[in-house]
Amino acid sequence: MIVDLKRFIAKERLIWEELEAAIKRLQPGSTKLSLTEVQRFHYLYKRTSSGLLKIRTFAAEPSLVQSLESLLSRAYTEIQNVGSRKDQWKIGRWLFEVFPQTFRRHFRYFIVTLIITAVGAGLGAAAVAVDPDAKMVIMPFPNLLQDPAKRVAEEESNESKKNTMLSHYKSSFSASLMTNNIRVSILALALGITWGIGTIIVIFYNGLMLGAVIFDYIHAGKSLFLTGWLLPHGVIEIPAILIAGQAGLLLAQALIGWNSHETLGARFRKISGSLVSLIAGVALLLIWAGIIEAFLSQYHQPTIAYSSKIIFGLIELFLFTFYLAFAGRNDAAK
Repeated sequence: MIVDLKRFIAKERLIWEELEAAIKRLQPGSTKLSLTEVQRFHYLYKRTSSGLLKIRTFAAEPSLVQSLESLLSRAYTEIQNVGSRKDQWKIGRWLFEVFPQTFRRHFRYFIVTLIITAVGAGLGAAAVAVDPDAKMVIMPFPNLLQDPAKRVAEEESNESKKNTMLSHYKSSFSASLMTNNIRVSILALALGITWGIGTIIVIFYNGLMLGAVIFDYIHAGKSLFLTGWLLPHGVIEIPAILIAGQAGLLLAQALIGWNSHETLGARFRKISGSLVSLIAGVALLLIWAGIIEAFLSQYHQPTIAYSSKIIFGLIELFLFTFYLAFAGRNDAAK
């Protein structure tokens, strides 16, 4: 009986290897298969399934059974995806289905980045509370090193002059904000290859700066200015950077492979579509945040009332939260 099993495995291994190679060829960008290729793929899948049922009767090959189960699982995923890949990246479907569904599917990583940011913000606030000179180390932007009361007074007194100045370079200013934030976001994703350590550092430092700024302005009694300045673009910009961190941690998980028996290549192929979708969504969000920051957030009273900016930001926050929580749910349930 053992000889028969060995002979069967030796005979069927070519089928399994061919199925493995066929799965590898089905990259995310592949949308067309010939009828012959589809028939062959289906045959390989059925043949491997039949082989797995036979091998399961032998208790001496548990590792092989596990390997074939993983192979069939990947093959089944490809069979399901072949028909949907063609229109997956149509902008309307991606925007209202794929991106929010991907965000929710990997929501636990977003929660981790949120916690890291909150811890960083708490430490940043504590550092400035204990030693106001800590701002020199934490805050990279010169205008944030000023005394908040002095800065607010200057901003509001020079508002008419600033309106004339900003009108000449709003577009370039918006572009520079987008570029900087997208660079930080891509870094947060790319550093997932450091087993997530680099991603955690980027997200933590971002929270550190945020906490220091918030405490500094609240302590100076300028919470209204802070809210009107930060809320319109921050309700989009901050979650976008957290989503970039979410993608970085997803990449780290695929690299480390906790609780997974799949190969490294298989794990990367499984998350590649999610990574592209998340970082594309981040880029789109940061473009919007950059436009809002340049054309709204930088204007203060008396040009634009703080209450108007705060209301705008709250409406943004509600709509964005609703979008991430519910967009594409009906399609996912079908």
